[in-house]
Amino acid sequence: MPRWLFRWILNILGLLLTAYLIGGFEVTWLGAIVGSVILGIVNAIIRPVVVLLTLPINVVTLGLFTLVINGMMLWLTSAVVKGFDIHGFGSAILAALVLSIVSFFASLLIKD
Repeated sequence: MPRWLFRWILNILGLLLTAYLIGGFEVTWLGAIVGSVILGIVNAIIRPVVVLLTLPINVVTLGLFTLVINGMMLWLTSAVVKGFDIHGFGSAILAALVLSIVSFFASLLIKD
């Protein structure tokens, strides 16, 4: 199995796990599949621009503002994808935190 496919499956499972753990985050199977693709596109195109624009506040907060940026990217994805719903910005930040932890452990499993 190619690494990208394995990583994509882990991201889908991570979204489903996050939806199970976070109360204000709801996702269907199809929403997780489409949402992982859209989230990847959003993270590849929009996130670098936002990180660059918010670099001063990110430096002041010692990188913790990145969690808020990740929450914004999730919230943006939920606005575009049906079946990928976030109810409130606090839920988006908590979901971003859980997804970061899941992604960290997925990166440990997959050696690039």
